[in-house]
Amino acid sequence: MVKGGRIYKISTVIIFCLGWFLQGLSVQAEDVSQPPHLIQSVSEEDIYEGMLALDLFHCPVLEEPDPEAALENVKDSVVRIQMGKAYGSGVVFRLTAEGAVIATNRHVLAYWREESGVIRFPAGYYTGARVLGSAESCDAGFLLVEKEELGMSALSGLRSVFADEEMYDGLRTGEKIFILGAGPEADETIFQEAVLEDTGRYIETFGGEMLYGRGFAREGMSGGGIFDSRGRLAGLLAGGTYQNEIAGVPVNQVVAAYREITGD
Repeated sequence: MVKGGRIYKISTVIIFCLGWFLQGLSVQAEDVSQPPHLIQSVSEEDIYEGMLALDLFHCPVLEEPDPEAALENVKDSVVRIQMGKAYGSGVVFRLTAEGAVIATNRHVLAYWREESGVIRFPAGYYTGARVLGSAESCDAGFLLVEKEELGMSALSGLRSVFADEEMYDGLRTGEKIFILGAGPEADETIFQEAVLEDTGRYIETFGGEMLYGRGFAREGMSGGGIFDSRGRLAGLLAGGTYQNEIAGVPVNQVVAAYREITGD
């Protein structure tokens, strides 16, 4: 049943897209003397689930490094997590049948209260969310914004970060990376370039191996994305110093934490 349903959703999207593409051609060939053909209606949810099955919802990845172009691809995947007067950052980590999964730091979620916390998306709308869980082994945690909170149109317009745990082994010391996180103003997203110095430096404050680099970060950016120059998620920003040092939770740890918490 599950496999059959998946195939049906994929077929629905392919048929829908093909019908849209051929619509202009079919109009010219239509015989007006014949009654119109009946077609099966396709709902927004059908299309959404089909696109999920085809993995069409993540941000584009560049073939060649280009930080400015990569920024344009991923900037709408970073959200603001508002918790009363405090705020942090997060990234759209997964889109699922239930809604949008937001990844952030465990230490950010320590301030989260479901009755008052809100997520601000770059498009300008605010939603509630519920905690999926926090990892014990690293500074990562997850929120779920349910599809009923967003609505299908808004949900379908989101794009998740490209989070591939295997890409982490390919990162090299000295390569350019960049950080995206929430700024002091409600609609502000801060972009900062940085340089990767280590993919596995033990940092006692976090009790584990972290992504380490040279770059600027300020309060409120915790939980935001650290990206490589092609637009792939390298980690979640976890901290910074006045000496322009940054530390992040590596993406392979974030992916492992998500699987541990959700069983996905």
